[in-house]
Amino acid sequence: MYWESYSHAKMKKIIFGSLKENLDYRDKPVLGLPASYLDTEVFYHDAPFLKDAPYLSALIANPNHIGCHTLTDSEAAFKGTHKIERELIELCAQQIFGGGNDHFDGYVASGGTEANIQGMWVLKNYFINECNAKDEEIALVYSEDAHYSMPKGASLLGLKKVTVSVDHDTRRILKESVLDEISKAQKDGIKHFIVIMNMSTTMFGSVDDIKEITHWLDVLKIDYRVHVDGAYGGYIYPFVAENDDYTFKNEKIVSFSLDGHKMLQSPYGTGIYLVRKGLIHHALTEEANYVKGKDYTLIGSRSGANAIAVWMIMRTYGSEGWTNKIKALLKKSDRLCDALDEREIEYFRNPKMNIITIKGDYISQSLAQKYLLVPESHDGVAKWYKIVVMEHVTQGVIDRFLMDLDSELETK
Repeated sequence: MYWESYSHAKMKKIIFGSLKENLDYRDKPVLGLPASYLDTEVFYHDAPFLKDAPYLSALIANPNHIGCHTLTDSEAAFKGTHKIERELIELCAQQIFGGGNDHFDGYVASGGTEANIQGMWVLKNYFINECNAKDEEIALVYSEDAHYSMPKGASLLGLKKVTVSVDHDTRRILKESVLDEISKAQKDGIKHFIVIMNMSTTMFGSVDDIKEITHWLDVLKIDYRVHVDGAYGGYIYPFVAENDDYTFKNEKIVSFSLDGHKMLQSPYGTGIYLVRKGLIHHALTEEANYVKGKDYTLIGSRSGANAIAVWMIMRTYGSEGWTNKIKALLKKSDRLCDALDEREIEYFRNPKMNIITIKGDYISQSLAQKYLLVPESHDGVAKWYKIVVMEHVTQGVIDRFLMDLDSELETK
């Protein structure tokens, strides 16, 4: 895993150079495009600080990144910044997830939810186009800890939902539940399965044992394909994992989602979808005839500035800098866990993640409200509350939380 860290001067040169390759609405007689630069009454383009602000300059220039730039020719008007998005997809697919050269497609989505639904959509159409499957013969398999984008996507795509149970304390997917639920689905006429594996669940930070689970599915001899929800864990887990289970080196995996606006601290609207070559054409919208290269994405028109933002963050740190940042966050998480252990407080945490989820018995509602702890559910009594150790979570904040927690425990 390696990518170079760039200086701000080098990034400015690349981004402003890319913007010069793009269409400039001020310089050309543009009549046909249903868009323009951002409204100059609100976003004036001659602000002096913009010469040192490549992201804001891109935002104002308003490049449209409609289509999939790793696959076909796209709108020539924005070819300059399209190159930056292609490089971003290559960095993620090759350097983070161990893929080979030119073996992957992808795009910057609106977030992890869209990227997950894109993954389901591609695989549903794959089964229909390649296996002559009927809609009612395809199911989506996910754990009860999976993100809500799974039932949302199943509803949108008309997929049967197969939800498998997890152990309450370890959050591991239960083998008996997998076998039972798959058997029930087969009796209901399901022949093809889209399987979601979690590279960190949103509430617990739990990472599904993909080798174990796919072995169970192989023994059942069912037809399945795997999409990995890495929306939260994609920018953490691969940097500290000790195996290649959650990389493209695992042939079971077809696609990944990532979410830049979580750990990467990029603007909202910066999810990423990655998929092996030869599959994204199953999401082709043939009717998008007026779009150069047509459209293979769920969202259609997309902000080129968002792709630039993610690229800038990755290039600022480089692989070494980013790995060090993640390790520092995990050390801070370790320290909080050590303090909870000293107090004999029950919690769940994957040691490769920065999410610590404490059993609700130890957390009062007032403490949760003071520190904005997130409950497992806002309906009824929360069984769990989670802490996410992010950049803004200083040791001082953690220490104050522990002092307040001690006061409550003494009262109890």
